[in-house]
Amino acid sequence: MSSSEHYSPEFLRDIHAIMIDIDGTLMRGNLALPGLVEFFNFLIAHNIRFQVASNNATKTLSAYQQKINAFGANLSMDNILTCSTVTALYLQNKYPGGKVYMIGQSGLEEALTQVGIQIIDGMNGKADAVVVGGDYSLTYEKLKYASLHIQQGAEFIGTNPDLLYPTDEGLVPECGMTLVALETATQVKPVIMGKPNASMFEQGMKKMGVQPNETAMLGDRLETDIQGGKNAGMKTILVETGVDNQETVISKGIQPDLVVEDLFELISLWVEQRSRGTLA
Repeated sequence: MSSSEHYSPEFLRDIHAIMIDIDGTLMRGNLALPGLVEFFNFLIAHNIRFQVASNNATKTLSAYQQKINAFGANLSMDNILTCSTVTALYLQNKYPGGKVYMIGQSGLEEALTQVGIQIIDGMNGKADAVVVGGDYSLTYEKLKYASLHIQQGAEFIGTNPDLLYPTDEGLVPECGMTLVALETATQVKPVIMGKPNASMFEQGMKKMGVQPNETAMLGDRLETDIQGGKNAGMKTILVETGVDNQETVISKGIQPDLVVEDLFELISLWVEQRSRGTLA
């Protein structure tokens, strides 16, 4: 039985914009998920505005653009929003020209430096904030310095709360695991920038020039994509190609407006609903 048979897709007729998760929704590791190119072609052909939005802070905007376009899609960097860019905007507004201690990779580093934030090494200076993203070369020293800065009063910021990240090898540790370690060490809770925080959804809708009642959030994670979209007043669509599925909807108690097996099923349902709206 198709996942969509448990839900009503009629709301798709009124959707004019969509925010789309990347990892687990459009791609897994270095592999495109089924229907990626066809989905973007559908959105462009029907003048549906879109922002691809990732909680992964490790990649730069240009890296995401090049990777997705290499599959045959046609995205500009203006179509891409990451938790790194949301984090950088927050820091630029609160600590203009400030200093941070960072755990993360090139995507986060680039976003911070582009808005004039200084990244310090070790204990070389007083940090306004400790900023944590996914880091594939996490070390004890990085955790130690982050802990010390937080203990000395630096604001504790997490780019996203995701514990796991879907790759072609399986689910691997993400930013959330580092946040848990630092929270345990310092007894300080992080401020989260990415999904499900409202900032990411608000910035995405602002870029598209749309309101929540005409916008959908498409993703593979219930706690971030779906719950965050619901909190922002958007319609929500869960795709079963990543972390969550019909079974975890029941066990976690977070209810999307629609569940689809893959992007092909979503395209089919959306075409059907638009046809019905034309005939009505």
